This record gives sequence, C-alpha cells and structure tokens, in this order.
Amino acid sequence: MDPLSQIIGELIPNLNVNKQKWVRYFEQHPELQSLFQTNELSKEMILPSLNQLYQYIEDKKNCSLCIGIDNCPNLLKGHYTTLKFEYGQIQSILTKCQKLLNQEEEEYKNQLFKSQYIPKEVLKASFKEIDQTLGRKEALMGLLKFIDLYQSGQKQKGIYLYGPLGVGKSHMLAATAKKLAENKISTLMIYVPDFFREMKSSIQDQTLNEKMKLLQEVEVLILDDIGAETISQWERDEILGAILQARIVKGLPILYSSNLNYDDLEEHLAYSNKGGVESLKAKRIMERIRHYTVPYFVDGPNRRMVE
Repeated sequence: MDPLSQIIGELIPNLNVNKQKWVRYFEQHPELQSLFQTNELSKEMILPSLNQLYQYIEDKKNCSLCIGIDNCPNLLKGHYTTLKFEYGQIQSILTKCQKLLNQEEEEYKNQLFKSQYIPKEVLKASFKEIDQTLGRKEALMGLLKFIDLYQSGQKQKGIYLYGPLGVGKSHMLAATAKKLAENKISTLMIYVPDFFREMKSSIQDQTLNEKMKLLQEVEVLILDDIGAETISQWERDEILGAILQARIVKGLPILYSSNLNYDDLEEHLAYSNKGGVESLKAKRIMERIRHYTVPYFVDGPNRRMVE
C-alpha cells in the first residue's frame, strides 16, 4: 500500500458492500478514461485502488470549485491527487496546486525583504503608486536603473536620497526593496534612529555580533533617515563605520535616505552626544558614503502635512 492510501483509508461510502458498483463507476468516469485506456487496466487492476481513484475524483471536483487556499477541502490543503500506473498498480501522488505555489513564492519574497521600525504604510509603497513629479523623477529613474543593473549582476554604487521632510524618500526606497525582492534579491530596510537604540541593548542580550553580521552581509541594505539620530562615538565608529567598511570590502551596496546633504551629514556625524567635535572621524565615515553612492535630491510638497 502506498503512503497516500495509508492516509486516505476507507474513504468511499459503502465500499465493502458495493465494490463492483464503484469499479463500474470509475470505468465510465471521463476523468479516468485516459489512464485506463493507455494502460489497458482490467477490473482486477482497478479493484485494489478504489480509494485512490475516489480521492482523485473528489480533488478534481474540489479544485474546479476552488475559492482559495484557506478554504481548500482537499485531504491536504493546497494539494491535489494525481495518478500514474507503475509497477503493475495505480499509484497516487499528492501535488501542490498553483495557488499554493503562488502563495509560497509570495512568502519567499516577503522573507527576502525584511524591515525594522519602518511604518506599515511605508512598506506598502510600490512604484505604480508613487507620483512621478518633477522633484522625484530623477531619483525614481536612478532607483529603477539600480534595480535593473543589480539584477543583471553588475556591481554598482548605492544611492543617497536627500531632501526635505515628507517628500516620499522612504516610500521610494521601500518600493525599491519590494522590487528587488521580486527579483530574489535579499534586502533589509531599517530606520536608523531606532536601529542605533536597539544596538545599544544588543550588548546586554548578546545579539550584537549576530545583528552586525546580517547588516554586513545582506545583499542590499537600506538605511532610512540617516542623520535624524543622536549618535554616540561608539555608534558612529564601531557600528556604522564597521558596517560600511565590511560592505565596501564585499562590494555590497547601501541605499540611504536623509534630510541632510553630504556636507550636512558630515557635520552631523562630527558631533557626538557628549558634545565633542571629531571632524576627522566624521570625514572618514563620509568617504565611505560619498564615494560609494550616487546622490539624488528629492523635492516636493510635504505629503505628511497634506494627509
């Protein structure tokens, strides 16, 4: 008995009483004609496989009326029975349906795009829904070019989006991340101010090295709203600096959004939360950003105020 038969058991109503009646029913069923005729199956060959034949017919009927995976009535949700004649007997196989395959593909894509501290409305962004206004057009073209070149395997610089509050920089990066995930490229998007706060607590729960490894190795890293944080010397040099250097060595790009241009960000990084000014260390960080990104100014009305 094959594995599916063990799962199915005695499914057919009144099987023991009406075996010959069921044999005649299956012999005449249009869904089974090809199997029977191709393999010239006799009644004796059909008789041991009535359960499999019954489940095959039931699955076909259920699938023809399908309204979605969640309501699938088949023996194993999202699967249907297929039949083949092999080794002198009818074999039954459970096969994933297209709806389940599509669902698994979507789940896989979602796993490729991870985020931390990014609002849900931002994560819903897509290029179709983003208005191509004059102040956004050049940046959008740059992001789409980045996606195309990265997908083709060409190494390239990251992107630095900067501009006023509320002009859609984060939405544009989220749309980019989703498009990369569709192309099976793993992406991590993090909101920088909250990220630095988490890294402090990671020392206590001993997860710092694990998180640093992820940030250094994910295919595409997105740092959203860099420059909005109050940064310490340790966060700047040991966290941000280490991430940037590791990704440069590996040839992995970073996409940024900020309210600050390069010069303003450098000035911001020079000041620690203790009030000191360390221009040289800030300049070293900025060298790893300037030379490995293409800047795009994003402008327009503050859509947060409009909403």
